Amino acid sequence: MAHTRIRKFNTRETYPEQNLDNDLCQAVVTHGGKTVWLRGQCPQNLDDAKNIDSHDPVEQTHKVMQNIRQLIEEAGGSMEHLVKVVVYITDVRYREAVYRTMGEYIKGVHPVSTGLVVQALARPEWLVEIDGTAVIPE
Repeated sequence: MAHTRIRKFNTRETYPEQNLDNDLCQAVVTHGGKTVWLRGQCPQNLDDAKNIDSHDPVEQTHKVMQNIRQLIEEAGGSMEHLVKVVVYITDVRYREAVYRTMGEYIKGVHPVSTGLVVQALARPEWLVEIDGTAVIPE
């Protein structure tokens, strides 16, 4: 692992009442490297900004996380360099589905995470938006 992850945990223990399996931590310490600040990613294609044709939070989250992975890779890194995510959802009932799906992409990574329920996103059909920060070692 490129960074020091402090107080790693899995949401199975933290939120036993929810069906979650996310590897997270309380803090990440980075040393040098190149910081990649990602714009909040939404369920749309990076090349043409076309929305995916789905109103399902799972499908939307897959697209969002695929975009995050693609952008980090285009910057010369990999998902293991992801240090922070901020998750915005428009309905608290989407939380488990969104976090389970996100967890598939961050297994073993342990970024820090903040989650918010918001009234709306920039487009009414978007249910989830995730922004992130990655630090790619030198």
